[in-house]
Amino acid sequence: MPTDPTRRGFLRIAGGVSAGAAGGLLTGCGPDGEAGSSTPRRGGTVRAVFPGAGVKETLDPHTQRQFVDIARHKAVFDKLVDLDAALRPVPRLATHWRSNSDDTVWRFELRAALFHDGHVLDADDVLFSLARILDPAAEGRRAKETLTPVIDLPRCRRIGRRTVELTLKAPHAELPTLLAMTGTAVVREGYRDPGRPVGTGPFRYRSFTAGRSFTARRFDDHWAGPPHPDEIRLLSADTEARGNAVQAGEVHYAHEMSATFARLADGNPRIRIVAAPHAGAEGFAVKTDRPPFDDPRATLALKLLADRERLVEVVSGGRAAVGNDMFGKGFEYYPTAIPQRERDVEEARRLLRRTGALNRKVSFYTSTAADGFVEAAHLFAEQAGEAGLRVEVVTGPPETYFTDQLTTGTLGSHRCGAMPIPTYLSDRMLTKSPQNATAWRHRDFDASFAGARSTTDHEARAKKYAALQRRVHDQGGLLMWGHSDWLNAVSVRLHGVAPAPPNTVDWARFDTVWLG
Repeated sequence: MPTDPTRRGFLRIAGGVSAGAAGGLLTGCGPDGEAGSSTPRRGGTVRAVFPGAGVKETLDPHTQRQFVDIARHKAVFDKLVDLDAALRPVPRLATHWRSNSDDTVWRFELRAALFHDGHVLDADDVLFSLARILDPAAEGRRAKETLTPVIDLPRCRRIGRRTVELTLKAPHAELPTLLAMTGTAVVREGYRDPGRPVGTGPFRYRSFTAGRSFTARRFDDHWAGPPHPDEIRLLSADTEARGNAVQAGEVHYAHEMSATFARLADGNPRIRIVAAPHAGAEGFAVKTDRPPFDDPRATLALKLLADRERLVEVVSGGRAAVGNDMFGKGFEYYPTAIPQRERDVEEARRLLRRTGALNRKVSFYTSTAADGFVEAAHLFAEQAGEAGLRVEVVTGPPETYFTDQLTTGTLGSHRCGAMPIPTYLSDRMLTKSPQNATAWRHRDFDASFAGARSTTDHEARAKKYAALQRRVHDQGGLLMWGHSDWLNAVSVRLHGVAPAPPNTVDWARFDTVWLG
């Protein structure tokens, strides 16, 4: 797919992808040794286990927060657009799309997909879904803060049953990528009760208990073809329970496993590790609105204190690339020309002394919400102590950690799955970003970001995003120490699992896997 097509009025920038081509991504021989010759088989129940979030788990596809939520919504619903393994938008319910010459008006052509109740997808369903996401009175809508400044909803309209036209408030060259973000599922017009989900996805909802389990049955009329399994069961459990369950054969798929577990699994003939290289981002979020880190020099001192190689070795078991205080290493728009930041304890001590932070105690708020968080926090506390900074590690509850960390602590654990760099900046680095854990609020940065995303020329847009990333690197509160492999444990009985980064089309996808 071209990244900057020649524009002449409305231009097609994404072609349709057949169901067979999409499913084929899952059936080849993978790098972890799975044989690709196994013939897909229909039937059986696939059991998968994810990190849980207790009563915070939800069936509402527009308020999802945790990976377990996203996985179950993916089973029941579809989005207009999703992301491939290279973080590029690919068709789902939209077969293709095109924009006008300045990217202010976009048209999406829809496929004839069926909802589970027999209703055929049309443009009104898409417009209703966007209205529900953007409802100013609704709380917790995952994509609302990102899409509200972009989509001019009153001016959006249907162009026949199969075409929806979206008018934007300002030029935006990457609208399809925004529509591929989490929390953008298409629901049926009139959808009111999240407890009774009806979507166009490959599985029909059957049952759900927050913090425990979700069950869904095959939908034979799915637009991409019927799933291979008869049923899927998605379970919630902590790290130890996930590891025990997959090793004992109680589940077929265990999501987000640690590097320690991966080393142990090497000797178990009943499971294998499916890894998406460098698909995760590991770091610390420094609150730039609180002393002493409202002074960029103190934040820089923290970045100079981090022994990144040691963090990668200990926390990620060596299965990570060293980070450089920016998100998205290896993704489009990542500025590779910025030199790698090296550890310099003496310079860090000098900066801490000049900013009054030397021998000061700061709180590091962490949790067991993700593997390695607590370990990394304590290791960094030791590293910071070498320069005279006292870091007190405080451990909070995992169920509410990712919400609590927005207001708690001076430092915090940070982790993110794969997503396009503009989406990351939009979600986490703008004044009104819903997940702005670094409290980075600069109106000129917001304006520069808006200018970058409205630039139609790809090369010019890339330079602007690189400048934004450089500013985050130099002044921001993001201490990104590593880009880890994303590790999932899979039973040798389960075939067709792709080494896909999280938040992409083939991640946590169970319609095209099968039991052998």
